[in-house]
Amino acid sequence: MPTADCRLLHHGRIMKCLTFLLLLPETLKKSKKTGKHTGSLPVCYEILTLSLKKKMAAELYPATTNLTNNGTTVTASDKKSDVQVTQSTTTATTPTTQQNINNNNVDPPSWQSSHPTLRERNALMFNNELMADIHLIVGPPGESQKVPVHKYVLAVGSSVFCAMFYGDLAEESEIHIPDVEPAAFLILLNYMYSDAIDLEADTVLATLYAAKKYIVPALAKACVTFLETSLEAKNACVLLSQSRLFEEPELTQRCWEVIDAQAELALGSEGFCEIDLQTLKIILQRETLNTKEVVVFDAMMSWATAECKRQGLRATTHNKRSVLGKALYLVRIPTMTLEEFADGAAQSDILTLEETHDIFLWYTAATKPKLDFPLAQRQGLAPQRCHRFQSSAYRSNQWRYRGRCDSIQFAVDKRIFIAGLGLYGSSGGKAEYSVKIELKRQGVTLAQNLTKFVSDGSSSTFSVWFEHPVQVEQDAFYTVSVVLDGNELSYFGQEGMTEVQCGKVTFQFQCSSDSTNGTGVQGGQIPELVFYA
Repeated sequence: MPTADCRLLHHGRIMKCLTFLLLLPETLKKSKKTGKHTGSLPVCYEILTLSLKKKMAAELYPATTNLTNNGTTVTASDKKSDVQVTQSTTTATTPTTQQNINNNNVDPPSWQSSHPTLRERNALMFNNELMADIHLIVGPPGESQKVPVHKYVLAVGSSVFCAMFYGDLAEESEIHIPDVEPAAFLILLNYMYSDAIDLEADTVLATLYAAKKYIVPALAKACVTFLETSLEAKNACVLLSQSRLFEEPELTQRCWEVIDAQAELALGSEGFCEIDLQTLKIILQRETLNTKEVVVFDAMMSWATAECKRQGLRATTHNKRSVLGKALYLVRIPTMTLEEFADGAAQSDILTLEETHDIFLWYTAATKPKLDFPLAQRQGLAPQRCHRFQSSAYRSNQWRYRGRCDSIQFAVDKRIFIAGLGLYGSSGGKAEYSVKIELKRQGVTLAQNLTKFVSDGSSSTFSVWFEHPVQVEQDAFYTVSVVLDGNELSYFGQEGMTEVQCGKVTFQFQCSSDSTNGTGVQGGQIPELVFYA
């Protein structure tokens, strides 16, 4: 047959098969409706089906040597039909092969599949050599630590690392970071890999430094919040120095609140001796330090001794004056009492003979010499008072003191410092009372004081002070208690309020189970809380 005719015949057969396939659904429907079953499909459909089976079998089971049912070896070329090839190959399929085809992995699950979230998978890469593409040498020489990192993770978390790894001056080899503590750097990395923030008191300042250096503001904010919640008198001066270095105004303000209200504790702490000279000068200039000037002078002398030691100098008078410089003349020595000056500064040897002589004359002479020290008293802090009763009264047979406890609970909506209590006195004339005051939180005593006060017989309140102001946190209930011993008959408050607005602070009051002498929200003793805010 001519070639052209063969092509035409071949194309004709293909067209018949395609036409049949297109018409097949309708044919089957008609057959189903008429109930006629011929028992077999047209030849072209059988041929096409057989070819598809052969193709699938060839793809799934390559034509290699296979075992038949009786164990004899045969090859695909020995088969007489496509159907036989398919049958013999199917028989040779092993269970393992079938499982792999069905995508049932028989191996143990991978770490990727066992950690479903991106955060979990990223966290696994923290401090992990797996796929690490660079190493950082963190810490000073001799104390450094080699840390594996992944450039992409660090670059998307910090613009500094992005420039370091992908900028024009990108570094490809090991990178040295000598000014960051390894422990703090690992906290930074842990956050960048997993968003986890795990801060500790010993490393939080170093972590804040690292977060600031690499511009990771969320971690820096968490560090500042941590420092604010852990802020107290013994670390306030150190944190003030650091907050100035890191330019954190909110933390700086919180430090000043503590230093002002608890100045004696703050200036007497070990942390005060660790601050830098500039911070020392700022504190000595502070107008609102709520303490005596002799306390400020003693703190300055302790700092001078510590600074001499840091510089490897003997703590002589000359060296102390040298490290203090002009800071010496920021202490307001003339505001001390004559006795305080004579017993303290005059015998410290830090002053020259001329300075000591002039100060004594300033105290005693009518014509006072000119001094290089500030003359004005510090303003300190003005105490505020929260009065919880709308009126007071007395009756001849009510409100007696027999060593029983008067107590009340309170909470505030912002941090304050409780300095003392205002109490009612005798309703029968002038009288002296011995008194014990106490402040507790959840049963733990925070402060107490044993003292005395004299009442003049009026309905005024009389202040009784704790030894040092006590920091009170917001949104937590505290208990104040008082036990008086003296003239039994006393004034008492009435028309008590459960909520009192005092300046910018809101107080809430509730009854205390410690109260055994009748004091409660509506009436009784403890009419005032004295505080700084």
